[in-house]
Amino acid sequence: MTDVVRIGVLGCADIAVRRMLPGFAAHPDIRIAAVASRDPAKGRRTAARFGGRPVHGYAELLARDDVDAVYVPLPAALHADWTRAALDAGKHVLVEKPLAQDAATASDLCARARAARLALVENVLFVHHPQHAAVRRLVADGAIGELRSLEAAFAVPAPGEGDIRYDPELGGGALADIGLYPVRAALHLLGGGLRVVGAHLSAGPGRRVETSGATLLRTPHGVAAQLQFGMAHAYRSEYQLWGSEGSVRVQRAFTPPADHVPDVVLTRDGRTERIRLDPFDQVAAAVSAFAAAVREAAAPDEDMIAQAALLDAVRTSA
Repeated sequence: MTDVVRIGVLGCADIAVRRMLPGFAAHPDIRIAAVASRDPAKGRRTAARFGGRPVHGYAELLARDDVDAVYVPLPAALHADWTRAALDAGKHVLVEKPLAQDAATASDLCARARAARLALVENVLFVHHPQHAAVRRLVADGAIGELRSLEAAFAVPAPGEGDIRYDPELGGGALADIGLYPVRAALHLLGGGLRVVGAHLSAGPGRRVETSGATLLRTPHGVAAQLQFGMAHAYRSEYQLWGSEGSVRVQRAFTPPADHVPDVVLTRDGRTERIRLDPFDQVAAAVSAFAAAVREAAAPDEDMIAQAALLDAVRTSA
């Protein structure tokens, strides 16, 4: 493989065009080699805008020898199959979340990648933002005393009619698309060993998928995580860690734009301190992290499997 990662894109989804393709095009260690689409005209337009050869069909892209890695922004129900096909074709994979629709499949895909020494990365952007590392440092340094609980919420306004997130056959529903964020935040901030204590999922009128939900998790040490999510709500994206002596809160936790000035709010002894951090582009950071994973043939992050297992457990409990 060359020093530059030659990436092929399977599909022209909104997140690909709006976020990831601009991120690939701007990165010095990434070159867009090909863009595949089932619609030839759409593929040509996207390739003309961002670079790379337009390719008709996903299998044709996987057969190309000028593609080192692929990005999979397809509907959620197709993630596992095309990730498996890409790994079997010897390609590194960056796949939109969720990697798979159950933990057994996620574990199998990670095992395949590990055996083939191929990078497999789930594209959860927020974990790359330094505001969360700043929060973890505050907690580790005792700024809020002994940690007691996490409260996290992510919700977005209702998508338009016909959106694929309303289609169960395409892997729709609020849990995998929206609830994944607070679940991953719990893993990121509290560590492994989380268990689901209870959960509730609710479908809106006339919907065949859940449009909102909540779950309660606990760590092996008894720290509780109360998580809420939905896609029929006013926008909300935040979490708070609550301790024996104070709390720390982050707003715009999951999808901050690159020019957003992070504001970590620390409350203790009746006083509130706002800790301002520098703006940060988490998309660019995710692209850099994937390029590094490809160069190093990094083993898959076990949090992908733990996250999938928690989502399974939420469904079962609900």
